Amino acid sequence: MYFRVAIATLLFSASALAASHRPVCPGPEAPGTARCHAHVVTDRGGKPDATTSPTGYRPAQFRTAYSLTATGSSATTIAIVDAFNDPNVESDLGVYSKQFGLPVCTTANGCFKKVNQTGGTSYPPTNSGWSLEISLDVEIAHAICPNCKILLVEASSNSFSNLLAAEDYAVKHATVVSNSWGGGEFSGETSFDFHFNHLGHPITFSSGDNGYGVQYPASSQYVTAVGGTTLRLTTSNTRSSETVWSGAGSGCSALEPKPTWQKDTRCIRRTVADVAADAGAAVYDTVALNGQKGWFQVGGTSLSSPLIAAVYALAGNAASTNDGSYSYSHLSGLFDVKSGSNGSCGGTYLCTGLTGYDGPSGNGTPKGTSAF
Repeated sequence: MYFRVAIATLLFSASALAASHRPVCPGPEAPGTARCHAHVVTDRGGKPDATTSPTGYRPAQFRTAYSLTATGSSATTIAIVDAFNDPNVESDLGVYSKQFGLPVCTTANGCFKKVNQTGGTSYPPTNSGWSLEISLDVEIAHAICPNCKILLVEASSNSFSNLLAAEDYAVKHATVVSNSWGGGEFSGETSFDFHFNHLGHPITFSSGDNGYGVQYPASSQYVTAVGGTTLRLTTSNTRSSETVWSGAGSGCSALEPKPTWQKDTRCIRRTVADVAADAGAAVYDTVALNGQKGWFQVGGTSLSSPLIAAVYALAGNAASTNDGSYSYSHLSGLFDVKSGSNGSCGGTYLCTGLTGYDGPSGNGTPKGTSAF
């Protein structure tokens, strides 16, 4: 089977929207393999722009913007599924935590754990692109839910079969699972949906990075499809405005059945997305990417997915859900995103930010945790 997995185009804070950026896992991918989603800000020569101090949105800014006052429970585990090994992820997380005044999260204190796709400690080969994706995912999950435990599950390679094996392990050993990979829909995709159908374990997937159009597994009825927005803050770091991000994936699935909890009228099958969040953050990574290490500005819908997964973890409501349905009956806990577009769909809600539900931002972005 050929499974195309897309790269997420970068969505940064408003001050960095004009910056040049590129994917950290360049393609094209081989048949049956995936690429990581993250993009990184580059200098004028296209080289990753590592700095000695952080740039981009920081933990306190995300938490203030989205009214996230809770810190989570150590009884809750967020799993991150990625491919290949990041040998420095724990020490890099330590630098990130110290920089932003977050609790220490280590193997020694039981907060952090890294395993391979079968739960062992024989790790796959190192890949610098995937390492930056791993740092992004782990650090953002810790930023949003600082008291939660983090389980990193590293697939043996970037093959689709290995990533799904890692997914299966993650679901069995965590409360919430975050995924930042996805690709174009394909015949037979519904036969893989069982990997995501686990009551009591919300699973988030980024909606895509190529603008209007549907990707899988975000289109599975058993996951929370996470769209993208452009967030602007006030000088006090509260939410000023938010619009649909032009790169966010959205639309009407060609293959997945309509969930009973979706009531939109222009799509007879599954509509993407369910909720959304901004992306673009300071990330610390020392697995040299093109000879660069330190603080990078990294993002895309690949950041939105761990952010929303961490909000699920903060909410402490995982036992009652395993899909994107909860937000549809808890709209008061979301900021409605009413403007912006990610493509051409005749001006309909499938690609345009409108009052109420729309494809690119779903039901909206977090306003506290009550919608999760």
